[in-house]
Amino acid sequence: MFEGWSEAQLAHIGLAREGEGVRIDIPDDANIYHMTVGAQIKAGKHDAPAMVFEAPDGGLQRWSFGEIDAQATALAADLRARGYGRGDFIGLHTGMRPETAIAHMAVCKLGATAVTLSQLYGPDALAHALNHCEARCLLSTEAAWAPLRGRAAEMFPHLVDVLVSESAGEEPDLIGVLQGPVPEDFAPEYTGADDPALLMYTSGSTGMPKGILHGHRVLASYRPSISLFFNLSMDDADAVFWSPSDWAWVGGLLDMLFPAWLAGRPVVTSEARFKAGPVYEFMARHRVTHTFLAPTAIKRLAETAEPRAEHDLALRVICTGGEALASETLAWAEGKLGVVCNEFYGMTEVNHLIGNCAALYPRKPGSMGIAYPGHDVRLVDDAGNDVPAGEQGEIVTPNTAPTRYLGYLRNEEKDAELRLGDFMRTHDLAVRDEEGYFWYKGRSDDLIKSSGFRIGPAEIEECLLAHPAVAEVGVIGKPDADRGSIVKAFVRLAAGHEGDAELSDALKSHVRERLAPYKAPREIAYVADFEMTSSGKINRRALRSGEMT
Repeated sequence: MFEGWSEAQLAHIGLAREGEGVRIDIPDDANIYHMTVGAQIKAGKHDAPAMVFEAPDGGLQRWSFGEIDAQATALAADLRARGYGRGDFIGLHTGMRPETAIAHMAVCKLGATAVTLSQLYGPDALAHALNHCEARCLLSTEAAWAPLRGRAAEMFPHLVDVLVSESAGEEPDLIGVLQGPVPEDFAPEYTGADDPALLMYTSGSTGMPKGILHGHRVLASYRPSISLFFNLSMDDADAVFWSPSDWAWVGGLLDMLFPAWLAGRPVVTSEARFKAGPVYEFMARHRVTHTFLAPTAIKRLAETAEPRAEHDLALRVICTGGEALASETLAWAEGKLGVVCNEFYGMTEVNHLIGNCAALYPRKPGSMGIAYPGHDVRLVDDAGNDVPAGEQGEIVTPNTAPTRYLGYLRNEEKDAELRLGDFMRTHDLAVRDEEGYFWYKGRSDDLIKSSGFRIGPAEIEECLLAHPAVAEVGVIGKPDADRGSIVKAFVRLAAGHEGDAELSDALKSHVRERLAPYKAPREIAYVADFEMTSSGKINRRALRSGEMT
């Protein structure tokens, strides 16, 4: 694949030669700040555009790399004065706003760990994350914090400091801190590749969301695959990056925000909800060239048959992941939208394992792509033995994989579940053809993948059980042409309640408000009883097979 590439060309995308192949180069002192804003400051791009924020009223705010750096230092100095530093967890609950991006750089300067918290979380999910990691400091916005302010002491017993953008309460105003004086004597404490940088809470097939720790190495390990799925075009002089994907998760943060700054290019953002018409207008207005979109988002855009005829778009590259991309959607993206669309595959714990790069090798519609350079990806049977080409197996990769996480926070049992001898499990099933292309076949466990979100059925079941009308509940993912899967709940009612449309709406709202809108069941069925497994659990396999429908 890289025959004829010079050492300098390989190094530019984070690779180095090793024998007859290549390896991913991860320096011991790799640090997210040094790879992004710090690298641009060092390269003399102090005044280059780094970020544009479009406010709800259409007003624009702009930052250069120098301004990002200065505001990050101001925030880091303020947090240090409050007693925070190396090893501390700093909760970032500021959404798709500039404060989030700047705060990540500030946390790097402190040597602390950023806890990425989506504003889609309901109060229960937010409390679970903050209490599990025992975070003492939280950055939020007035819109997100106002509903929690009156009961914060009860909900978040570990919190000591809360900084709020546009604060209407007694909390310090975060924007005021960012725009405050920059201490000349502030000395950053940058940490290394294997030191914690990010704590991300993501759903599993059992229990509440698990805290996944990533070291600073994660961005260095992603660099080659990022370059490939952006089709080796990140250095384009006019490149502008944008994604509607939440900056609290990998897709928005590690596949979009940090890559833009890795390339020294601006990222644009807003708090607007995803709607196809306004999204087209937004991309045209800001001359967006590179984006990360989940397949569901691409499908919604595809409802516009001739987008180029209706919108003056600069878009030329889409990278996509989180669920399988249908071959029909790929054909529309490249034929009608007129872009290169490269799909990639991985999971939060160990990502960017497989994917495409149209600039280097042909794609096969419907295929996940081939193993990315520097990765050893295998398909194995239940005993961990390799399966031959054409046979279905579980996707695994060595425990030493370059994009691996540091581990689950305070959850050795979950770490053990992910190990299969010398390999890490994904619980995803695929077939590999004779040419090395992988074809996705589904999940081997109960995790639901819907519209790019990973949803654990257990937390939804726990939430629904808190409703007085619910005696017992089982949740599954039901196949769906648009979203990959949808959340479907089977409910056995408590005495005195009737399973009608009104109750279904109430149960959906219950989950939407307490956990997150994307976790709310789209379908609810009422049952008289459940088939149980030998261990006394609801048999979700029976639910999926349609025996209860």
